Amino acid sequence: MNSQNKIARLAGLLYLLLVLTGIFTLVYIPGKFIDWDSAMNTLEKVQGNEVLFKWGIVSEALMLLSFIFLLLVLYQLLHKVSKPYAVVMVILGMVSIPVSFANLAPKFSILSLAGGENYLADLSLAQKASWVLFHFEKYYAGINIAQIFWGLWLFPFGYLVYKSGFLPKFLGFFLMLGCFGYLTAFVGGLFFEEYHSTTFADIVGIPDSIGEIGICLWLLVMGTNTFSKKDPR
Repeated sequence: MNSQNKIARLAGLLYLLLVLTGIFTLVYIPGKFIDWDSAMNTLEKVQGNEVLFKWGIVSEALMLLSFIFLLLVLYQLLHKVSKPYAVVMVILGMVSIPVSFANLAPKFSILSLAGGENYLADLSLAQKASWVLFHFEKYYAGINIAQIFWGLWLFPFGYLVYKSGFLPKFLGFFLMLGCFGYLTAFVGGLFFEEYHSTTFADIVGIPDSIGEIGICLWLLVMGTNTFSKKDPR
């Protein structure tokens, strides 16, 4: 296995870690705890399973760390295709990291409210519940900001994949489309409260899913050797 293929497999492994922790953090955990129609029910869910909630925080930190290393490994893999595009890819991806780490703060506030810290003794149960839901809303505001850059980095990444000659062009195409899917989700969620539950939102998110999961599995399973033999440059 040549060095390029080893780098590709490492990138695939990091991407898989990113995908799995992302699903756990952004899909499974919210479904377990958040009830937007009942602040009290949300508080009770957090109080009833604080350990799982804390694991959600750990998973999110791991997701962000894996993204940092993924960007660096992808740079090593793709910078010879176009160094300017590779640099832009890394910069746009890295911008989201401090935003996302700062966005963990509302989750620690939720833990404090659910845990009944002494300095919160003057708050009623209903007030605590309202604050918990408020911090969840604040957390998702941070997610909406971060997803701008989760989308933007995909365009140079997709371009590099498309031009590489050792990775499938169709995956590069879907990654570039995925960029606009994230940006559409940001704008749609800002102006339309129920946007994320619409069929249109599901359709717009398809290219990103195909591109990111596809490139993750390709890098992990196929590497670069197999494809480069079919399409040498």
